[in-house]
Amino acid sequence: MDVHEEVRETAAAIDTMETRGAAAIADAAARALRTQARASDADSPEEFRAELRAAARLLFATRPTAVSLPNALRYVLHGLAGETVEELHASVERTADDFCVRLDRAQSDLGQVGANRLRDGDVVMTHCHSTDALACVESAVDQGKALEAIVKETRPRNQGHITAEELDAMGVPVTLVVDSAARHYLNDVDHVLVGADSIAADGSVINKIGTSGLAVNARDRGTPVMVAAQTLKLHPATLTGHTVDIELRDTEEVIDATHRERIGDPKVVNPAFDVTPPRYVDAIVTERGQFPPESIVTLMRELFGEGTTRPWEEP
Repeated sequence: MDVHEEVRETAAAIDTMETRGAAAIADAAARALRTQARASDADSPEEFRAELRAAARLLFATRPTAVSLPNALRYVLHGLAGETVEELHASVERTADDFCVRLDRAQSDLGQVGANRLRDGDVVMTHCHSTDALACVESAVDQGKALEAIVKETRPRNQGHITAEELDAMGVPVTLVVDSAARHYLNDVDHVLVGADSIAADGSVINKIGTSGLAVNARDRGTPVMVAAQTLKLHPATLTGHTVDIELRDTEEVIDATHRERIGDPKVVNPAFDVTPPRYVDAIVTERGQFPPESIVTLMRELFGEGTTRPWEEP
């Protein structure tokens, strides 16, 4: 099946990480399917659909574990409708355009939704670094609300330092604390505000290691936990019980080889993420609004269909 050269170029850019980041990958994939549709000279609806599936398979193969990539493909193919080639082409144009426009303004829209949960004078506690979470703070500051932040440094890579720097640039006073000090300061916090790497159908949140423990402590202290995540982070494969793989990163991030040998060469593991059950999350904030975690499955189905299948593989 012939795949347009521009689609191949897009796939190569994603594969080599020239195109990187969840939103950038999703945008490129949707635009590539639109390019394939525009270039098609298919003689029948069946041939047109087959061309779109072939292009989607090529794109999917570049980064099969990236949540945003299959979500973009699902969104466009889920919207594929019509009885003629012309109608199918129009539906791809319409759906791809809608996806890209929504994606372009998603973080800003999400920030405004999240800002509505923050009050003037609130103190937020952050974990790791999330541009979606910071969009909520930035929007609240733009509304004239005075906020403060207690920022966990988030070992072993100290992404919290990036968060502290960006909050300072917004004019938000920051207190930086070690991860193990979080519970000690939760009584002084109005909201725990975190991002997400992906979100499962049952509302479980997969995020930087340490998020789950923070959420459990926050629930014990009565501090609400808000998760900020664009809808491209939803994980439709979990609708049928597929689990989300937890990446194990290089142990050198935790301890260098020389020090490790000096203390007896213990086994070292470095999981990148953990899973926070929905009972510890008060709200998931997206560009489509805020949702209790248990209802996120409804939004997932609306956006990506019943969505456990891979429409690019269907005959």
